[in-house]
Amino acid sequence: MTVQVDGSLQPDPPPGTAPAAAPAVLAAPARPRKSGGIGLGGAFVIAWRAIVGTPLRSILTALGVIIGVAAVVALTAIGQGSTAGITRNLESLGTNLLTVQSARGGGGGSLVRAGPRQTVTLKDAEALSTAFGARVAGVAPTAQSSIQAKVGDLNAQVTLLGTWPAYETVRNSPVASGSYFTQADLDGRKRVAVIGAQVVTDLFADTPDPVGQKLRLSGVSFTVVGVLPDKGNSGFGNANSQVIVPLSTYIQRFSRTNSASGQPTVSSVYLQATNKDDLSALVTEVTDLMSARHEQTDPDNLDFSVQNQADSLASLNTITNTLTLLVGAIAGISLLVGGIGIMNIMLVSVTERTREIGVRKALGARPRDILTQFLVEAALLSLGGGIIGIGLGIATAYAGNSFGISPVFSVTPIVVAFVFSALVGVFFGYYPAARAARLDPVESLRYE
Repeated sequence: MTVQVDGSLQPDPPPGTAPAAAPAVLAAPARPRKSGGIGLGGAFVIAWRAIVGTPLRSILTALGVIIGVAAVVALTAIGQGSTAGITRNLESLGTNLLTVQSARGGGGGSLVRAGPRQTVTLKDAEALSTAFGARVAGVAPTAQSSIQAKVGDLNAQVTLLGTWPAYETVRNSPVASGSYFTQADLDGRKRVAVIGAQVVTDLFADTPDPVGQKLRLSGVSFTVVGVLPDKGNSGFGNANSQVIVPLSTYIQRFSRTNSASGQPTVSSVYLQATNKDDLSALVTEVTDLMSARHEQTDPDNLDFSVQNQADSLASLNTITNTLTLLVGAIAGISLLVGGIGIMNIMLVSVTERTREIGVRKALGARPRDILTQFLVEAALLSLGGGIIGIGLGIATAYAGNSFGISPVFSVTPIVVAFVFSALVGVFFGYYPAARAARLDPVESLRYE
């Protein structure tokens, strides 16, 4: 009898027969080795605990990103708001406008003229009013000066403006009460006036309705026939301090400036095009007409200028957009500085947590686990700074209302600033994370 491994008895094999092979012993299943590796969720938890564990240091680390994102958001919103405000102000002064003004030559299109000599005459305005037919919706020549207005014992400095009745529509200047003066008033040189809101406040504060009341302009009595609405501060002169009278009355009573030919002159002639797409063609034709009337042959030395409102608006928008981009780029530099700050603090953090890194590696954490942990921590710092920066930037932009600038927000700058802040965190956080991943576990455990 043969005793088996399991203790059972088996009969011996017959003589001459090879003994049967002993049954194989099955090995116990191997236990999986415990690993110190973590997933993305675990890395997030560890990184979050590290950040909230030192809140002051975390805020100071993200401060550069916070300031950079806030500056980008606030400055782009204020820049776009300024552009929109300029556009509104120009359009409030009339649309589809051409402006003919005097110039001293040497570049008629210059914004700065060399002297006060007026070269555009009333006859020029009359010629322009009939030369283009239905292509021009209205023409309004203007002459202006600053004088004293008086009502009883009250007086105020006002801008006296002489013009034609078409000024109401050409310059988008309707009355709030009363009416505008008429063509009959212009032809009859009547002493009637339309006054601005500030003039009402200064001279008619105790009068329920100034329409029909008298005021004196440099000693000449005028009857108020209309009151303009409050136009605020448009940035292009205070329209609320204007007193508008018929141009014929202005020339007779107040004008002392005449051209070399003896004809009355005007400060500007405004032409309102019927179609805005016709403005460029009208600029050329108006220039040709004025050149012929003034016998000017050198286009670089004209004694007048023709300005297209659309071109002026485009130039102003280009300037404001360029300034916005420039300031935004400067603000973007602070984002990079903030990224360097994150990198510096993350390097300090790696040094402080060297022993922790050694323990994790001893428990089986792979280098990529350590890399992921510190990258997530850097990204959280920069993303948190980006979110705080967006809120701070929006609040700062709204504070611009106290300076008369209404911010205009768009999604693109906010998204770009936020994404850039995340990329800054990942970019500048990679080196500290890679340095942590390369630490030797044995040396890390010995670190004090």
